[in-house]
Amino acid sequence: MTPGARREVLGTDQPGSQPPVREVDPAASVGEEGEEVSLRPRALQEFVGQGQLTEHLQIVLDAARRRRQPVDHMLFAGPPGLGKTSLAGIVATEMGVGLRITSGPVLVRTGDLAALLTDLHEGDVLFIDEIHRLHRAVEEVLYPAMEDFKLDILIGKGPTARSIRLDLPRFTLVGATTRTGLVTGPLRDRFGFVGRLDLYGVDDLHEIVERSAGILGVPIDAEGARRIAERSRGTPRIANRLLRRVRDYVEVRAEGRITGETAVAGLDVFGVDELGLDKVDRAILDALCRRFAGHPVGLTTLAQCIGEEPDTIEDAYEPYLLQQGLLRRTPRGRVASSRAYHHLGLPPADGTLP
Repeated sequence: MTPGARREVLGTDQPGSQPPVREVDPAASVGEEGEEVSLRPRALQEFVGQGQLTEHLQIVLDAARRRRQPVDHMLFAGPPGLGKTSLAGIVATEMGVGLRITSGPVLVRTGDLAALLTDLHEGDVLFIDEIHRLHRAVEEVLYPAMEDFKLDILIGKGPTARSIRLDLPRFTLVGATTRTGLVTGPLRDRFGFVGRLDLYGVDDLHEIVERSAGILGVPIDAEGARRIAERSRGTPRIANRLLRRVRDYVEVRAEGRITGETAVAGLDVFGVDELGLDKVDRAILDALCRRFAGHPVGLTTLAQCIGEEPDTIEDAYEPYLLQQGLLRRTPRGRVASSRAYHHLGLPPADGTLP
């Protein structure tokens, strides 16, 4: 496997068979998927933001290296796109070990996890994304593997069945979750390090945009980077996505350089306003403000009005609208705040919450 490459574990249809492993070489990747990989920080010094978390992580990694032991199991929690997968890669890079990537929904059978664990080498990092979605039977197999580095396997069925215990290499499990409350207590307690990633400030996103622009070879000035950062919803993944779209805009309709003016023009073309709201965000606020005139609305009703799934609204759109003070949850349903009316250029309805 080439240096810096990763192997990604995919699904399997045969019980007990080893999940297929895909080697992912960032240097060889092409297209936007390759760009997304190449924009990830490779070392802790390159990781922007999350100052307290990265300080704690640096101490843990340095201590493990001095003891010449694998680093303790880690759990990273937070909204999507904040760098949980990047941190897993950084842990492997800093420790000089291999990285295996899979996700909770992929591991549907205990045999899937057993095949993966027995193929690990000493000190390897196993990254499980969306770890809260692990099946219960798979999760229970993981407990002794995390604590004692043992794997219990049941051979046979019925009265002749017997259990054998296999030794595993000492490895580091890095889990990522967007729903901390759904991680079971027994699993959460087995992680020696739990880190919470918060939304980024504009200054940190500004630095991320400038770094990404340098990697992509996009000419950009400070004002252009700040305009993109301001509309990135506190999320580096969104910042990088908007940077690529603005790059497309300036290559086609400008002179190829991102300035404050061209950044705003490009973001407006792609429907991202000054608060970072997109078409669906504005549809949610418009339904609350115009169609229901400030009355509380249930989640299912709101979803049907805008043509989205309730889970999508609740997980992907509501958190940011709540954080920005544009939406309120009440016992009777969702209501728009006065700031939402102001953002849409509408007069507040009677009894609108501030």
